[in-house]
Amino acid sequence: MSAAPVWSVDPRTGNPREQVAVEATAEEVGRAVRAAHAVRDALADRTARAAFLRAAAELLEETGEHIVEVADAETALGPARLGGELARTAAQLRAFAEVVDEGAYLDVRIDHEDGSRTPPWPDLRRYKIPLGVVAVYAASNFPLAFSVPGGDTASALAAGCPVVVKAHPDHPATSELCASVLRRAAARAGLPEDVVVLVHGFDAGVALIRHPLVSAAGFTGSVRGGRALFDAAAARPVPIPFHGELGSLNPVVVTGAAAAERAEEIGAGLGGSATLGVGQFCTKPGFVLVPADGDGDRLLKALAETVSGAGAGVLLDHRIRDAFLTGVRERAALPDVEAPVTPGAGGEHTVSAGFLTVPAARLTAEGPHDALLEECFGPVTVIARYTSQEEAAAVLARLPGNLTATLQAATARPDPAAAPLLAALAPLAGRVLVNGWPTGVAVAPAQHHGGPYPAATSPSTSVGATAIERWLRPVAYQSTPEALLPPELREDNPLGLPRRVDGRRA
Repeated sequence: MSAAPVWSVDPRTGNPREQVAVEATAEEVGRAVRAAHAVRDALADRTARAAFLRAAAELLEETGEHIVEVADAETALGPARLGGELARTAAQLRAFAEVVDEGAYLDVRIDHEDGSRTPPWPDLRRYKIPLGVVAVYAASNFPLAFSVPGGDTASALAAGCPVVVKAHPDHPATSELCASVLRRAAARAGLPEDVVVLVHGFDAGVALIRHPLVSAAGFTGSVRGGRALFDAAAARPVPIPFHGELGSLNPVVVTGAAAAERAEEIGAGLGGSATLGVGQFCTKPGFVLVPADGDGDRLLKALAETVSGAGAGVLLDHRIRDAFLTGVRERAALPDVEAPVTPGAGGEHTVSAGFLTVPAARLTAEGPHDALLEECFGPVTVIARYTSQEEAAAVLARLPGNLTATLQAATARPDPAAAPLLAALAPLAGRVLVNGWPTGVAVAPAQHHGGPYPAATSPSTSVGATAIERWLRPVAYQSTPEALLPPELREDNPLGLPRRVDGRRA
């Protein structure tokens, strides 16, 4: 039987553009993993790794115009959005090169022998080493920043782990192009090209997570797909870490004082954030608690004006479009749910933005309205109208884990509701915002992009410098002669690494 072809499809028309590749068989996945595993020692050179990451950023920028053109043809995300994403991706690669150069991620700790302790301490020296081959599952909605050259790949390579990427079917041509850029960058830095390998196909993704030489995995996508891979990773004879970003509602709470102070501003900001990228950001505010009073009415009026002006847009593929239309239809049919601006089909290949409203009392206990507490991917958000702070807190207590949680509080005067509501939001998310909007994730050292399940399957981040920690494990050397120690742990610190010696920074 011949391998199934992989087609690049134009989401604006639903028509195939070109055949890009063929789906990898289990045997071909095995070859890809073994090829990556065979070159893992080449990544031990930190200088070469940093040069590789910088070369990748440079080549991405040099090829940027073509990459954006191909990505737009496959995703309909638009040149402006994709150009910004490419710049972010290149910056992320350079940021990890700096992390590698600095070496603090190795977390070197040395405790000298101390016989005066009870019990006595032996000489102990600890640092972190790479796990091995990492499987990366590309995202649909970020064909660059969370796909082949994205954060999972960049952080794994920075840790010294070769990567096998399972391309997303929504942008296979972009994936092939970006993989070729990374492989050329590896060669430019004097590394084997197989430090990055690309495979296509659903079955290939399943075979990849099961391969015994795969040591960890990173995933960005749906709850259903991510959970299936997470369970497969745990069911292996030797389970492996699975760092998945699965889904997020990204709740927002608007206090009564905030609505009284600037209802129109909040409504317009919410509309812009919820419809950004046709509602396909993983940080889209999908659930908002708004006071059920006149100030809340003003907010909804401004929201309606903004959302109505958003215009119809193209989703990443027709499968996502169908799921969006079905999800909206089922939610809108629930008792007491209204649609001041009806989201739905904007045309044969497009969708229109909108929002739904529901009394918050419908959500304080388990019932059919729980569907409103699940992510609906696309340009729709749910507004729950609350009559008291206690009612809002009761709804928050029922929410699942999220990437973000946002509080809109008063700015011109003290807001007594702000502190308790912020305290209720903090356990729900990995990033908590006050008087901002969650769409847009800064690639900064202090960033955290993750959260309680189902936002993520582990308490780690996929954005920022600490994302590298997912692909490392600590090892301690005890009473080891100097000549046998790795250079990172030797007494004279030949690599000039930051470290803690006997509890103090050195």
